[in-house]
Amino acid sequence: MIPGLTQRRRFRDLSEQEILALAISSEEDDARIYRSYAERLRADYPGSAEVFDGMAAEEDIHRQQLIDLHVARFGKVIPLIRREHVAGFYARRPVWLIENLGLERIRTEAAAMEQDAEQFYLKAAARSTDAATRKLLGDLAAAEAGHQQSAEELEARHLDPHALASEDATAKRQFILTWVQPGLAGLMDGSVSTLAPIFATAFATHDTWTTFLVGLAASVGAGISMGFTEAASDDGELSGRGSPTKRGFASGTMTTIGGLGHALPYLITDFWTATVIAFIVVFVELWAIAWIQNKFMETPFFRAAFQVVLGGALVFAAGVLIGSG
Repeated sequence: MIPGLTQRRRFRDLSEQEILALAISSEEDDARIYRSYAERLRADYPGSAEVFDGMAAEEDIHRQQLIDLHVARFGKVIPLIRREHVAGFYARRPVWLIENLGLERIRTEAAAMEQDAEQFYLKAAARSTDAATRKLLGDLAAAEAGHQQSAEELEARHLDPHALASEDATAKRQFILTWVQPGLAGLMDGSVSTLAPIFATAFATHDTWTTFLVGLAASVGAGISMGFTEAASDDGELSGRGSPTKRGFASGTMTTIGGLGHALPYLITDFWTATVIAFIVVFVELWAIAWIQNKFMETPFFRAAFQVVLGGALVFAAGVLIGSG
């Protein structure tokens, strides 16, 4: 027996009163979620915050309408039944996870919330054989569809093209500061700084397995170091660069990837085959760095390429010279 599973009711076993009570609690929960979204966005995206305030107010109105209907049909005592009490009922993301969501993701989550609710009620109505229950579920589905239209109207009212463009620019800047910049720094460090130890070991030993182990150790070590350094260097409160955990994860992961790229070819037992493939990987890594700088940092491509390739070539040459000597 699985704990907690047997206590959940199937939707088709619920009475009309329980279905109405479930709708009331769901509307109440959704209003709270929208208000949490609004508070999360208010400082940086005031227009979107007003949209979610409006959507929460819409949920309050529909919840009151449902309560009035329950009182008229079944009395003032509303059974306590929530989403988690019903098997197969659509789930909502825990509110504390919204700290990890960006503006576009929150908008997507809100749209999905309304669509899930509408589809659930439509399917439930289609399975119902009782006319009154079918009408109730159909009305709820129509209400959810109305919520989607209301959200669009609220967005048009509070987010004119200028405000929308401004919020999108803010979201893009935050994405760059939190993910792209630390990740790019990590990729550059991992790709360039590990060139010397990897190729020095390769040309000193001509042993592919030893070279791979050195590259693996250098990449993982550099990734851990860069990740902790990035996370500890700035808590993001004053700089606005975002969560230190996210930045540390981006920096550490990309540092490790950057180093492993030209270490993995040395799993090939033939030294020169592995080395040629490693050369090609290094070339691709350096051009990828230049492309990211051009796309997200608006650095002229050829200037970025020259800087990255020159730096990489110098470190690579140092590694080969040290290893050959």
